[in-house]
Amino acid sequence: MRRGPLSRFKVIDLTRVRAGPTAVRQLADWGADVVKIEAPASVDTAKGMGGGRRSPDFQNLHRNKRGMTLNLKDPEGVAILKRMVERADVVVENYRPDVKHRLGIDYAALSAVNPRLVYASISGFGQDGPYARRPGFDQIAQGMGGLMSVTGLPGQGPVRAGIPVADLSSGLYCAIGILVALLEREETGKGRWVHSSLLQAMIAMMDFQAARWLMASEVPPQAGNNHPTSIPTGVFSTTDGHINVACSGDVMWERLCEVLEAPDLVAHPDYCNGEVRLKNRDALNEALQARFSHRSSAQWIQALNAKGVPCGPIYTMDQVFADPQVQHLGIAEPLDHPDLGATHVVGQAVVIDGAERAPFTATPGRGQHTDEVLAELGFSAEAIADLRARDVV
Repeated sequence: MRRGPLSRFKVIDLTRVRAGPTAVRQLADWGADVVKIEAPASVDTAKGMGGGRRSPDFQNLHRNKRGMTLNLKDPEGVAILKRMVERADVVVENYRPDVKHRLGIDYAALSAVNPRLVYASISGFGQDGPYARRPGFDQIAQGMGGLMSVTGLPGQGPVRAGIPVADLSSGLYCAIGILVALLEREETGKGRWVHSSLLQAMIAMMDFQAARWLMASEVPPQAGNNHPTSIPTGVFSTTDGHINVACSGDVMWERLCEVLEAPDLVAHPDYCNGEVRLKNRDALNEALQARFSHRSSAQWIQALNAKGVPCGPIYTMDQVFADPQVQHLGIAEPLDHPDLGATHVVGQAVVIDGAERAPFTATPGRGQHTDEVLAELGFSAEAIADLRARDVV
């Protein structure tokens, strides 16, 4: 029995790759009873995202679920899905928009079975429009959404971000939409079709950069490690590495100069206010770098934090999880895997004080809980064996 704030909700997970599983993961982590549906191995031999089912990527994406196989290309498989929908609260899918209609499992078809159903879809470009049937991929959305145009060093040319921003953000936005629809259902008694896309999510994530164009007709350029508008904010090398320093406004600027023992910079006509610091950013960065290069990263971080100037180290992933604050936050979530043993996945970034939550469970094997789910639907052992023999499950 799952525990947690969402444990009363039953979720059918038809997703694959990353964006859809990211949405479902938000529900599963907080206790929703999620059944992940995959095709039987005899029907679909495709590996999981990221290098196979036991890969860190796949295991991180699909934890806290039950696993079931179901052949949705078989009418009997669709009929079983509809029996599950009768009891479900949420269905999540990330097929290309036309696929669900071809299979007969679109929102109209399933809401006819259960009008309370919240049906969530993630696509590459939206459920309709001129690009609706194009295959979606994170890097394509990064390019079309503007992220690659502002990422990288000035003049370098387009650069993708080091994580799948469009996939992850579309999953998170979709999860928010699902929760909003569930809240509305408490008043109306009716479900909704919730949908997002990689392209919409990527543009939304551009936030102030997108607003610069919409409201001021500014096309943001590449700024490298410099913040586009907050000066000086960027990366500086030290005697043993690099640090980030974020200095916004005159008060913070004066504190930074105090730590650097550089009163001449405070009064310098090229750096005395934000407007001229922006105009003379390159020269200012050179002047600051000349001072940062004389002490270690740890020494600068300690001195700057003591004065309240935002700063921090630039970690590799092993250093991230060795940091005492990261360890205190507990975002490396432990779980036991039947084959991989004791391991960790990336935990939730939200803390709800006092909320009961069950320990994380490992990503299920393909079809691991098929018999269990079918039995809950009223199928006998003999009927389940017959379904297996005919590759329905």
